Amino acid sequence: MSVQERKERERAARERLIVASARELAEQQGWDAVTTRRLAERIEYSQPVLYSHFRGKREIIGAVALEGATELAGAVRAATAAADGPRERVYALAHAYLDFAARNPAVYDAIFQLDGGLPYAQEDTPEPLKDAFAALLECLGEVTGEGIDQGLFTEVFWASLHGVTTLTRTGRLPPEDTERRVELLVDRLSRT
Repeated sequence: MSVQERKERERAARERLIVASARELAEQQGWDAVTTRRLAERIEYSQPVLYSHFRGKREIIGAVALEGATELAGAVRAATAAADGPRERVYALAHAYLDFAARNPAVYDAIFQLDGGLPYAQEDTPEPLKDAFAALLECLGEVTGEGIDQGLFTEVFWASLHGVTTLTRTGRLPPEDTERRVELLVDRLSRT
C-alpha cells in the first residue's frame, strides 16, 4: 500500500469517526450539543482536523443526513420486501418509516428538519436522498391509482408520515393513536 493510499484510508476513517461521534452526541443530547469543540474532544483530534474534513456543523449535519437516508431506504426496502401484497407493503413502509424516526430522532432531524446544506428535489440532490425517496416510490407506485402521478402521490404520502412523526414527537398528537392514523392513511390514500 502506498503512503497516499494509507493517508486516504486514514482520512476516510477520521471522517467516519467524526460523523459517528456527531450522530451519537446528537442522539444523546440533541443537535445543540454538537459543536466542533465537543467533537474534537470526543474523537481526540484538534478542531483544525475537524475543519479539514467539514467546514462546520452544517456539513456534519449533511453527512449524518446522507448516512441516515441510506439507512432509511434500507429499512423501508427490507420491510416492504418481507410483506405479501401491495396493501401489506404500504403498511410495512409506514411502520418502517415511523420506527426509523422513533429510533433515530436526531438522524431523522438531520435528514428532514435541519439545514445540512443539501439540495432536495433538484437535479443535484445527492444520491442517498434520491434513493430514500425511490424506496418510498417503489412501494407506493403499485397502489397509486390510475391517472394519478406516482411522484406526487409519494410526496403526499411521505408528507403525511412526516406529519405524524413530527406531531407525535412534539406531543401534539397522542402516540396511542398512531396505529389508527396509519390505518386511515393507508385506507384512504392507497387504492388496492
